[in-house]
Amino acid sequence: MDAGNNAWILTSAALVLFMVPGLALFYGGMSRSKNMLNMLMMNMVCLGIIPIIWYLYGYSLSSTGTNEFLGTFDAVLLRGIAGDDLRDVFFALTFASITPALISGAVADRMKFSAWLAFVPIWFTFVFIPAWAWVFRFNGPDGAESGFLNARGSLDFAGGTVVHVAAGASALALAIVLGKRNGWPKEPMLPHNLPFTMLGAGILWFGWFGFNAGSAFAADTIAIQAFANTFIAGAAGMLSWLAYERIVDGHYTSLGAASGLVAGLVGITPGAGFMGVNGALGVGLVAGCACAAAVRLKFKFGYDDALDVVGVHMVGGLVGGVLIGVFASPLGGIVGISEGGLIEGDGAGLLIEQLFANVVVGVFAFVATFIIAKLLDGTMGIRASEEDEQVGLDTSQHAETAYN
Repeated sequence: MDAGNNAWILTSAALVLFMVPGLALFYGGMSRSKNMLNMLMMNMVCLGIIPIIWYLYGYSLSSTGTNEFLGTFDAVLLRGIAGDDLRDVFFALTFASITPALISGAVADRMKFSAWLAFVPIWFTFVFIPAWAWVFRFNGPDGAESGFLNARGSLDFAGGTVVHVAAGASALALAIVLGKRNGWPKEPMLPHNLPFTMLGAGILWFGWFGFNAGSAFAADTIAIQAFANTFIAGAAGMLSWLAYERIVDGHYTSLGAASGLVAGLVGITPGAGFMGVNGALGVGLVAGCACAAAVRLKFKFGYDDALDVVGVHMVGGLVGGVLIGVFASPLGGIVGISEGGLIEGDGAGLLIEQLFANVVVGVFAFVATFIIAKLLDGTMGIRASEEDEQVGLDTSQHAETAYN
């Protein structure tokens, strides 16, 4: 075990864990004040549920065996896992923990907390675990890709497909089943604390260096490249979103700056170790504009994605995943990929694989989540009552208030 690599990966795991309370503040500030604690709880409770599932069977079903669609029960209770493997298991756990938390922003202000407690473990088991096995399993000969999608040649460096596309598509399905907030979109439902949102965005950027650079699984040149790309793409995403706002609406907003930053980070996540800084700049610029335009689609199509999870995470993840097929570089020792994108590669093969993988995961996540949400709604009900929604979920679900 290399001490330097261990130190970097363990530090990266802590950085990714810190992203969960950062996400909670980011979302909480965008919520109405009467739902602040509920949003914090929906995020933080994922840190209670997911580690236990990952320990019991999640890691085993997602990462062991050679079946291309699902793992085995060989490592339940982390049986036989030690040393470097144990380190990597718990680094991956931090990614697993934040993914369902991302979905919470789409259902803000109106989902029963008891329904959320039921939804998270079911969704994690039947959506996240299979998607992880398809994209992130490397149990073939000599560590070769063995998942349904990565064995075909699709690339995902740090979770653009598994985390952001899966969460965004699932958020869309859950928001549709749950229905619109009372009064939306006619009544204004403005963020109650944009300083919290800006603080949360800063924490997310800080943690994202662990998210992306830590996914090199070593303190090496690939980690450095991913770190640099994360910096540039986040900055480009922020400026791109602000430029879009200025052109379309005539002003710059702090919410736009925070959202653009996150959009750029989401966009570079799948390709952070597969391209140079020029590619990262391009990804950030495209993701910022694309996501700024996408968040407006909810008004056109009538789905209430309260905090723009679909527009930022699903669209940003798709943009970043597909642009690997444009900007990926097979040269320079960044990552040993066999072919590059359209600019430095030999054709459109990688681009086609990226499109296929992201569409497959997105459609699977949407359909599976829609079914899960319908089953829960038909049994325990997932929507808070109109009275509870009017009073606020802090009071009705938690018997507390964020502000006295």
